[in-house]
Amino acid sequence: MRAVQVEEFGGPEVLKVGEVPDPVAGPGEVVVRVAAADVMFLDTMLRSGAARDYFPAEPPFIPGGAVTGTVESVGPDVDAAWVGKRVATPTAASGVGGGLPIGGYAERALAKADTLAAIPAELSFEQAAALVHDGRTVLAIADRAAIEPGQWVLVTAAAGGLGTLLVQLARTAGARVIAAARGEAKLALAQRLGAHEVIDYSEPGWAERVRERTGGVAVVLDGAGGEIGRAALAAVAPGGLLIAYGNAAGGFAAVDAESVAAQDVTVVTLFELTTPDTDWLALHQRAHAEVAAGGLEVVIGQTFPLDQAAAAHTAIGSRAALGRTLLTV
Repeated sequence: MRAVQVEEFGGPEVLKVGEVPDPVAGPGEVVVRVAAADVMFLDTMLRSGAARDYFPAEPPFIPGGAVTGTVESVGPDVDAAWVGKRVATPTAASGVGGGLPIGGYAERALAKADTLAAIPAELSFEQAAALVHDGRTVLAIADRAAIEPGQWVLVTAAAGGLGTLLVQLARTAGARVIAAARGEAKLALAQRLGAHEVIDYSEPGWAERVRERTGGVAVVLDGAGGEIGRAALAAVAPGGLLIAYGNAAGGFAAVDAESVAAQDVTVVTLFELTTPDTDWLALHQRAHAEVAAGGLEVVIGQTFPLDQAAAAHTAIGSRAALGRTLLTV
């Protein structure tokens, strides 16, 4: 089969398309003939070698943590009724340390049977691919935020995959949404999705202006991290909540414990959103249902064929991408 491999750590140019052996489903696994593969910021970090502390992959490996497609074969202990079904799933290698040998940038991928979510007829393979990670994560964030009508909610990285969904969920919950992003195109997208106010966080003093406009927000949903996430703390009203789930701006937001205590702000990190008992599959299925019912729009800003994986990584690295970025197979 054709697959994209990281042959060595480096820039997008190290992604090479070639022929590799077809995967074979082992116990508890299935082989998915891939229709679409999600391209995440994490993938670009893995490719560069920057995420080795958490995901110690060694080249050569096939990147990609989420796919949609049709189940082609199943392992010896898996229900054969899955064969032929349209599914969305993390890859079997997703989140596994010690090497990520078979990811989603390929014509076929391995997945674990217990992570398969059947795709509703109302969803395309592309929509479902964009929801594999973002759908379940966005609902975990929204459940923890418990947004109330009338609250001011600040969403950073508001034009990204998670941000576009959070703007919509916060608006639906009755919040007054202020969306922060970089550049006119991203701000226009956030406004179209329901943000009441938008602000460009490339401009100095942006967080202070948010506080002036709102009197202090009740909730910050921070998908940017880094200095942007830390600056967002200045926009939070006393007794407020900051959920720091993103690191696209250079690591998760490093907030000062004394400042947090002085402002009486609760900070929740990505790793504190859930418990070992969290039912990720149920969250995934809820996300499918929301989109199928028309309650959420999935924003897919750009798609690339498999042999243009390097261009997909370049788009993400340039910060020009809107919504989700996908490979189509």
